[in-house]
Amino acid sequence: MTAALFVEQLFNGVQFGLMLFLMAVGVTLVFGIMRVINLAHGSLFMVGGYLLVACVQATGSYWVAVPVAITGVVVVGAAMEVLVLRPLYGRGHLDQVLATFGLTMFFNEAVVVIWGRLPLNVAIPAALDGSIQIFPGVHYPVYRLAITGAALVCGAILYVVIVHTRLGALIRAGSDKREMVEALGVNIGLLYTAVFALGAAFAGFAGMLTGPLLSVETGMGDPILILTLVCIVIGGTGSIRGALAGSLIVGVFDTFSRVMLPQIVGLTAGTAVVGMADYVLMALVLIFSRTGLFAAYRG
Repeated sequence: MTAALFVEQLFNGVQFGLMLFLMAVGVTLVFGIMRVINLAHGSLFMVGGYLLVACVQATGSYWVAVPVAITGVVVVGAAMEVLVLRPLYGRGHLDQVLATFGLTMFFNEAVVVIWGRLPLNVAIPAALDGSIQIFPGVHYPVYRLAITGAALVCGAILYVVIVHTRLGALIRAGSDKREMVEALGVNIGLLYTAVFALGAAFAGFAGMLTGPLLSVETGMGDPILILTLVCIVIGGTGSIRGALAGSLIVGVFDTFSRVMLPQIVGLTAGTAVVGMADYVLMALVLIFSRTGLFAAYRG
């Protein structure tokens, strides 16, 4: 592998990892605070992509479409929490898994009814099109750099909200002492809805960022959700730091494995090995730490 290719793939891995972080942080918040396993999180990723396409077609502007689409995903997420998940808080994880898996199938079929089965495309905004030279002889797409920057900004905003605001203090307290927070007069139901809507916004935003790179199609969130769960297991459940670390590890490892493994073991065998590589990495981490890298942290 040449130095130029190494640098390019490293940037690709970091960009992919930060996109996974936008997904993982939503799952981590919902599970760590609300103790809910949400298998429909990938559907919010998909809904974000479809709403972006619809809003771009309606407004003709990518920049107008993004905030409108995020608002739509937040509304969908809040409705999911109120109508489906809230009645399941006192039930076991199996009931939550079955309900959210059912939501996944519902959303996959709903987008087919509304938008059809054919993949949809949205163009990269003109201001973010093209590439720039990041190192001598290495040109990199501007849009991928924009995704990296947007994910970093989202992570910084989340850190400020969780650590330095009253809402963040209530979120942290509600994850450990729900009864105490309720006794202080806080509407814990509204707090949980806000947490779920925040996670939905991150997932939808990730889908919007990915939309111009890949086709928007039904079921596009399912493989991303699986990788997201791998990130969370590696980083440690309930930990935002763990979600970031696990996502970056998986993003870089997945990117390099797809480039290097076919060259090492051959094209045919490499394709099969690449499909297993992330899970082998997860198994190796669990051998040395059954709770992941940052499970001791909450937040």
